Amino acid sequence: MDLGQANYKQNHSTVQVFILVGYQAYPALLFMVFLATYTMILLGNGLIVVVTTLDPALHSPMYFFLRSLSGLEMCYTSVTLPKMMANLVSGDRSISLPACASQMFFLLFLGGAECFLLGAMAYDRYLAICRPLHYMTIMSHRVCVGMVAGSFAISLPLQLFQIGIVFSLPFCGSNEIDHFFCDIPPVLSLACADIYSNEMSVFAASVVFVIIPFLLILASYVQIAKAILCMPSATGRRKTFSTCSSHLTVVILFYGSAMIVYLCPKTPESVKVNKLLSLLYAIIIPLCNPLIYTLRNRENDSILKKVTSFIFHSNELEFAWTPPPPNAPVSWHSVLYWF
Repeated sequence: MDLGQANYKQNHSTVQVFILVGYQAYPALLFMVFLATYTMILLGNGLIVVVTTLDPALHSPMYFFLRSLSGLEMCYTSVTLPKMMANLVSGDRSISLPACASQMFFLLFLGGAECFLLGAMAYDRYLAICRPLHYMTIMSHRVCVGMVAGSFAISLPLQLFQIGIVFSLPFCGSNEIDHFFCDIPPVLSLACADIYSNEMSVFAASVVFVIIPFLLILASYVQIAKAILCMPSATGRRKTFSTCSSHLTVVILFYGSAMIVYLCPKTPESVKVNKLLSLLYAIIIPLCNPLIYTLRNRENDSILKKVTSFIFHSNELEFAWTPPPPNAPVSWHSVLYWF
């Protein structure tokens, strides 16, 4: 250890505990909101996992990816929301440095995997629409499993590297993180060292996890749009587009917020904006995913009437529930069938 490092350690005490500032007003109300949100996220995504697993008609590549996405979303929100609720209940907003590093790792690891998983879902739609005759040959179960596993395998080493270089920095000033959870930008702002190389690393990682998958998704949808426009039937164009609209909505919300948070230049005003946007990709999108992916079935009204009649007049009504075709969206009413 040289003299400069020795003097540095003598004159600065290393931060071992961070304070998550978040929002301090109305803790009881926020707790109830977060609790209700977390419950709905687990219930909605969990039911999608159950239904797409139990129903043989939904054992297609499209639903395999949707099942994987729903399971990932449940894990993703479990990294942040329980800690946020615990802080609101106890009033203790502290988080140890190792716990902060662990939370950041799982947040980035799962978020990075989701970026590639959304890309895989776009490729699946491209093959289904643009190369239908070869779709089932190319998208075998083994290929689908490999794509999902590859999404996590790519994210794991790169995020471990990110966490290593972030928490190798000294934290010796303020320990208040102006955020709801430990994310890279707010934590880096507390380091009492030159963070230029870290910012470049974050930018490079953002290019790998955000820009490259987004460009691949964009290329897939360009080809899909061309194929749809070439269809002679307006009904066919509308039905084909409906199989992509849910995924496209999630892509716009997820990648749009991620690009602003991780790629845009940091300013005093952007800190508050990023704080709100983090709620979008960490909480709102996992909450909306089940709704976005299930509220497009035109048979919903008739099936709902049958299910309602079956529940309240089970002794009087007999009906046969017909599973949706492989490319039909998951319906909440098909969820009710299992219960």
